[in-house]
Amino acid sequence: MKVIEITYVALFAAVMGVLGLVPPIMLSFTPVPITLQTFGVILAGGLLGARLGATSQILFLVIVAAGLPLLSGGRGGLSVFAGPSAGYLISYPITAFCIGYLLSRLQPLKVKHIISINLTVGILLIYAIGIPVQAFMMDIPVLAAVKLSLVYIPGDVIKAVLASLLVYKIRKNPFFSRSLATSYIHHASKNS
Repeated sequence: MKVIEITYVALFAAVMGVLGLVPPIMLSFTPVPITLQTFGVILAGGLLGARLGATSQILFLVIVAAGLPLLSGGRGGLSVFAGPSAGYLISYPITAFCIGYLLSRLQPLKVKHIISINLTVGILLIYAIGIPVQAFMMDIPVLAAVKLSLVYIPGDVIKAVLASLLVYKIRKNPFFSRSLATSYIHHASKNS
């Protein structure tokens, strides 16, 4: 990995930590809080691409597993991977990878493409992994976990749209695009 790639990976792991400082919204009927960290996952995939976006999320989860309280509400340690939100956490690198991969295949990239990928692949993938694990950990039927998770949809739609707009604006920035494009070209030529 080049220095610029390591910098971006570390930066987005730090962004996830900062988003975790925003207090979670706890709901009385579910132990899974509403947080801003899904916003960071979508940004990582959209801005860093598949490989680096997923790597940034893996780094973040490793740091959390090591005990740093970077999840919303000051949670950290291995115990968070044995709780109801474990599936959502596991989905972070997978979601960032899929978003980055799909966006790299769309040229020219338009805001509507980014929004549609973030809403369909991004949010649905987080739910597809998170909800079954939540149901298992809470010992409830999957359908009951789906019903509990409906409350997250409006906020996740807003986060996905805002992240999409940011991704579009930042990717249009010549400095950001040039530094990542150099990184992508270097990685592609090395794998050929």
